[in-house]
Amino acid sequence: MRILITNDDGINAPGLAVLAEIANEIAGPGGEVWTVAPAFEQSGVGHCISYTHPMMIAKLGERRYAAEGSPADCVLAGLYDVMQDARPDLILSGVNRGNNAAENVLYSGTIGGALEAALQGLPAIALSQFMGPETQALDDPFQAARVHGARLVRDLLEKGLWDTGDYRLFYNVNFPPIGGAAVKGTKIAAQGYRTDTFFGVEPHMSPSGRKFLWIKGGPQHKPTAPGTDVAVNLDGYIAVTPMRADLTAHDAMAELEARFG
Repeated sequence: MRILITNDDGINAPGLAVLAEIANEIAGPGGEVWTVAPAFEQSGVGHCISYTHPMMIAKLGERRYAAEGSPADCVLAGLYDVMQDARPDLILSGVNRGNNAAENVLYSGTIGGALEAALQGLPAIALSQFMGPETQALDDPFQAARVHGARLVRDLLEKGLWDTGDYRLFYNVNFPPIGGAAVKGTKIAAQGYRTDTFFGVEPHMSPSGRKFLWIKGGPQHKPTAPGTDVAVNLDGYIAVTPMRADLTAHDAMAELEARFG
């Protein structure tokens, strides 16, 4: 199997090294793992692409490249430059440092990489490690992802739904904020919503007297509705959420059609 991996934390991020281990185990002795990742951290860029300016790409080693762009850019670089002669069988994005659950999904570059892969017609999985007090106490904060990642990806490849529609399925995986041995199992979970947790800005004054704004996130450990992604993670389970790029509110279509006649 040929696997392309990327992330949004950057080419030197420890989570990408964890993902490389997972991908090599899945690819097997006769397989190939290719890396095209951002040269610098790209957290929070979502599905952004560098449409208005070029990006530099550099080969750092065998099957290992860094691009000055977003995770979606890296997927495009992998498919149409680095691996143009033989497309990958699977694209993995992560392992993100921090959860990409609930509203975080909409901002996540990790998700953006997997989403672009799905739009390109390829199987894709985004993987993120929820962080918290228990992971901070571990020598390896990515332990849950490292221990269970390959098994989880293999299970999805064997048991998951892999359609070929216009907006094909991809998967968002969040590992719980605990050690590997404490993980209770895996649950299929819908994307949740943290109430009273929003992004905002915090103003700061520079020494020169200029005003700068830092983007500030909200609490990450507020549970979502029972059975949804954050709640499942905080209960000790790996959360697997099937997703599509189609943003249509299908539940509102019939009523709107009736209202507009």
